[in-house]
Amino acid sequence: MLTESASTLPVKNRGWQVAFAGLGINLALGVLYTWSTFKGAIEKEFGWKGSQLNDPYALCCLVFAFAMIVAGRCQDRFGPRLTASIGGALVAGGLVLISTTNSYAVWLIGFGVLVGLGLGFGYGSATPPALKWFPPQKTGLIAGVVVAGFGLAPVYLAPTSQYLLAAIGLKTSMLFFGGAFFLIVCGLAQMLKNPPPGFVAAPQDSSASKQAAPSFTPAEMVRSPQFYLLWVIYCIGAGAGLMVIGSVSGMAKKSMGEHAFVAVAVMAIGNAGGRVVAGILSDKIGRRWTLMLVLMIQAALMFAAIPVTGGKGVAAILIVLLASLIGFNYGANLALFPSFTKDFWGLKCFGINYGVLFTAWGVGGFVFPRVQQTLTANAGGSFQISFITAGGLLVVGAALTLLINPPRRLISAA
Repeated sequence: MLTESASTLPVKNRGWQVAFAGLGINLALGVLYTWSTFKGAIEKEFGWKGSQLNDPYALCCLVFAFAMIVAGRCQDRFGPRLTASIGGALVAGGLVLISTTNSYAVWLIGFGVLVGLGLGFGYGSATPPALKWFPPQKTGLIAGVVVAGFGLAPVYLAPTSQYLLAAIGLKTSMLFFGGAFFLIVCGLAQMLKNPPPGFVAAPQDSSASKQAAPSFTPAEMVRSPQFYLLWVIYCIGAGAGLMVIGSVSGMAKKSMGEHAFVAVAVMAIGNAGGRVVAGILSDKIGRRWTLMLVLMIQAALMFAAIPVTGGKGVAAILIVLLASLIGFNYGANLALFPSFTKDFWGLKCFGINYGVLFTAWGVGGFVFPRVQQTLTANAGGSFQISFITAGGLLVVGAALTLLINPPRRLISAA
């Protein structure tokens, strides 16, 4: 068995330790996906209406994505421990700040900016060190396991939030989460570690065809047409999913009442499961075919959502099933695109390279929910036009996957 230089611990054990530490960090940072649970309490307590209820969430998504660029650079240069600790402190600071006020502007700063920055630093430092401990043949699996924590978080955060909101109120709940996430993220950050210089993970199979990609700098990456193709597809896939995730509680309330948080939790299980399953599947059949399959199924689900959310007296089980399947396909994106980044552009600058690509997630998360809010308002509260628009774009995204090919330097090196 391979061992670390200057350590007696087996490399395999350290790799899984880092992977599960990253998963734990993401379990705390997944508070973003519980926003739809908070919206009802915010509207009731603060009297906010319309776009005010979505703006902190949308801004958080945007800041999160662009913070990944800075976080990626910090992770590549100073290591994951410091970067993740900064993330934990920023998330805690933002939640503590909004616990003191009902000011819309302060919530934009606290949740939208500070929490968004913290998510970028924490999330951006969880996956890179884990991938560095494993061979290329396990890229999809490890990426899926680490990011599954972010998707799985609402399973415990949705019911916890529901309980805390009823027991101690909105502001005190934010204060509680701020303190808890600081301890969890900063504590687990100390377990994140890059492998020693020169370390190469042994492949599972010596005859395996997958080889490590040449390293691309961010400047080289953005000169590749494949970068822009992946960026557009990522924006569509993530944006369509985030549009539903941000509103699923409101959709479910029509048939589930105060138990709508169950739909949020079940969607989270699908979200996390999609990341792991898509990661494993992409290791077997390839990233491109897995991504095409995911986008086509997601498009079909958007069209299926029209009668489910628009009909009266729809069984709650249909809402929950639809939410879980949409969450599953959305989550798959979060495992596939970091895997594409490693496959195409290597590990040396993985942190910042994926941070640049991840801006697509942020733009999608900022634009799609706002478009959905506008279309729903113009349609008298109906989600039908939003689902038709998202479904059509997902079909376009699936078609674009046929154009995905490795960058030229990778082809010439093969």
